[in-house]
Formats: sequence, structure tokens, C-alpha cells
Amino acid sequence: QVDIVESGGGSVQAGGSLTLSCKVSGALFISYCVGWFRQGPGKERERVATTDTYDRLTYGDSVKGRFALSLGGGKSTLSLRMTNLKPEDTAMYYCVARRGPQCPAASSKYAYWGQGTQVTVSS
Repeated sequence: QVDIVESGGGSVQAGGSLTLSCKVSGALFISYCVGWFRQGPGKERERVATTDTYDRLTYGDSVKGRFALSLGGGKSTLSLRMTNLKPEDTAMYYCVARRGPQCPAASSKYAYWGQGTQVTVSS
């Protein structure tokens, strides 16, 4: 059983910042991947940022240089610092986890999802 709880979403104007937090608990074992995905209105789910067993960070192209993923408690706590937010960042943001050493780009590869937290960026 893996439990994921997110917090920190909200509304902000373009150019502003937000920080999302996530707590992951349960039996993920030694090798696992954690991170964030998002789904905007009428869009597919896409990777925002993930980190694998070897602590390699991967960011989605649209957020590189603006978002930063940080970890604590041996990957049990994740923070996503989002800066210079744009209206196109408006989405439901999900904290995710999967067993295994790598972090695939496909959302279907992630077995564990939080309930999601809404981020709305106005122009």
C-alpha cells in the first residue's frame, strides 16, 4: 500500500510562483521513482519532473528552467517550486510514484497517484 498526499495548489497571476508539496508513504521498496505529472484542460497528462533511484532529475521541456524538484526524508517528501508561471501551466498537478529504477515519460507507467492539486495561472 502506497499513500500519496499533495498540498499547495492555488491561483496566481502570470509571472508568480507557487510551491507544491507531496508526502509519499508505504512500501515502495529500495528502487523507485517519484515526481509530478500534470493534466491541463483538454490535454494529455504530461511529466513535469521526476527523480529516479539514482537521483537523476528529469523535467518536462515546457518547465525547464522555471520549475525545481527537491526531495527530503529519503524521497518521502517532495517539493515542486514553480516560478515564472504562465497561463499554460494551469492544470491539475499529481504527485506520482512507481516501483523500479527508472522514470518513464508515460503516465500509464506510474501505479501510484495522489488526489491532485489544482494550479490556476491567470494572465
